[in-house]
Amino acid sequence: MTTTAPPGPAAAVPPVGYTAHDLERWVPEPPKSQARTPFQRDRARVFALLRAAPPRCEDPGARRGRERLRPHPPHPLPRGRAGGARHRRRARRDPDVVDAACLSHDLGHPPFGHNGEKVLDDLAKDFGGFEGNAQTLRLLTRLEPKVIGPERPHGLNLTRACVDAAIKYPWSRGEGPDPDSPKFGTYADDHDVYSWAREGAVEGRKCFEAQVMDLADDIAYSVHDIEDAITGRTLDLGRLRDPMERSAALYVVRDWYMPHESLDALDAALTRLEAEPSWMSAFDGSMRSGAALKDMASQLIGRFTRSAITATRVEHGPAPLSRYSGDVIVPEETHVEIAVLKGLAAAYVMSSASQRPVYEAQEEIIRDLYSRLWHTGTQHLSPLFAELWRRGRGRRRPAARDRRPDRLLHRRHREAPARGALRPRPHARDRRGHAPARPRIGALSGWHRD
Repeated sequence: MTTTAPPGPAAAVPPVGYTAHDLERWVPEPPKSQARTPFQRDRARVFALLRAAPPRCEDPGARRGRERLRPHPPHPLPRGRAGGARHRRRARRDPDVVDAACLSHDLGHPPFGHNGEKVLDDLAKDFGGFEGNAQTLRLLTRLEPKVIGPERPHGLNLTRACVDAAIKYPWSRGEGPDPDSPKFGTYADDHDVYSWAREGAVEGRKCFEAQVMDLADDIAYSVHDIEDAITGRTLDLGRLRDPMERSAALYVVRDWYMPHESLDALDAALTRLEAEPSWMSAFDGSMRSGAALKDMASQLIGRFTRSAITATRVEHGPAPLSRYSGDVIVPEETHVEIAVLKGLAAAYVMSSASQRPVYEAQEEIIRDLYSRLWHTGTQHLSPLFAELWRRGRGRRRPAARDRRPDRLLHRRHREAPARGALRPRPHARDRRGHAPARPRIGALSGWHRD
């Protein structure tokens, strides 16, 4: 009696709205079980990376008086939940591409948020600079060891659709709408995989899933930064009833986010938000007050997402949307309301004079870590990144070592040997006493580029 071996897994069938081209991976992988779609595998790979990622220190200004208000990236779950929910309701199809993009969005962002990003960009300016979104692409497609080729690692080896969805700025440095902007989506020596991911895309245009991710990022941060600022007692919404206080805050909103908007329009947006039944003007730290604050955050997220869903459907109709079949539509009133929330966080946290010493200390920590990493090489690197470091060090231009900031850092390094290699000062630690920056060094070792 002869037996026939069961057939192997068949090639994956693209979900509705996607093509076989969208399912391709940078390095082809054999067909796998049909129990999960390729996009579900992508989401699982990103989520596994998130679980392994160490805690990271974000701007601590809004977090004063509380041990740890929330795990800001590398655990961007609020953004992932918002993006996935909106995608299900708006596109009525597989949400895993958006989930993967939302979960991976901030993976490349360094300690201390945008302040740390600016410092690293300055340190790396002789060899391509640093940008958190470009670093995310590097982590997904190079640094995280899921698939290794003969000449280089290929990162998580996600599908083309998921890699493209994670690209917030679809251009190289100096090639975007504003050539002077420091924001870009790919480093020069990642251009091969960037071009592969963008194959068939409209130049300079984000795919639909990346637009959803971008809006999810704005909503998550605008709402949760306000929530954190209130909980940390740096923002009291009741103070906005005072005309002088309100005007001063709206000036900061306009200066930071809406320079072409009138103060009257900003005030109208704030008034609309204050009319929300869940809006709370007083917070006393009690359990009941904390629950009310969480309800306000939830209601605001719902307000913004419903507005975008409705406007997108009005524009495009009920048909499913994906890739380059349509754009996310955000009504102008909603756009201004989100900006007002972001601006209030800026007014009472980021632009506060009390934060200047904190930002200076953050800069010193980053520069000191950079110096120690540079002068100790692979000594404190994970073995996973030591080889990448050696390759990058060999390609780095020798003249860059003579630039003034590096000499200054070397002097600091010599003057402070007692602090120990890669051991941040006590004020660099998070509220639980853990040093946030050391585990990220391996992931940042990709700085050294041609």
